Amino acid sequence: MRHRKSGRRLGRTSSHREAMVRNMVTSLFEHERIVTTTPKAKEVRRVVDKMITLAKRGDLHARRQALSFIRSRDVVAKLFDEIQEQFSDRNGGYTRIIQTGPRRGDCAPMAILELVSYSEDLGDEIDN
Repeated sequence: MRHRKSGRRLGRTSSHREAMVRNMVTSLFEHERIVTTTPKAKEVRRVVDKMITLAKRGDLHARRQALSFIRSRDVVAKLFDEIQEQFSDRNGGYTRIIQTGPRRGDCAPMAILELVSYSEDLGDEIDN
C-alpha cells in the first residue's frame, strides 16, 4: 500500500519521471503552452507553480534553485525577467489545464497546459 505517498508515478522509473517533468517544465516556460496527457499536466502544474513562486522571490538563491531544476539559462532568464512580471500581482493559479478529449491512438485523456497569461495572436496566424 502506498498511503501518504504524494505524486503520480506515471508508469516510469523515478529518474525517467524526473527528467520528463524537467523537460516539460522547460518547454512550458519556453513556449508558454504544451499539449500532453491529463495526468502529466496535473503533475507538471505542481512544479511550474513552485518555479514561478521562486521567480517572484527574485533573489540570487531563488535563481540558483530554479537553475538546479530547469538547467537552461535562457529559459530561467525568461522566467525571472518576463514571466515573473506577468504574475507579480497574482497569488497562485498560474496555469490552466484545458481538456481536449481522448488521443486517437490509445484513447489517453489529452489536455493543453498553458500559462494563464498566454494569449494566441490570431492576426499573425491569418497572415501566414
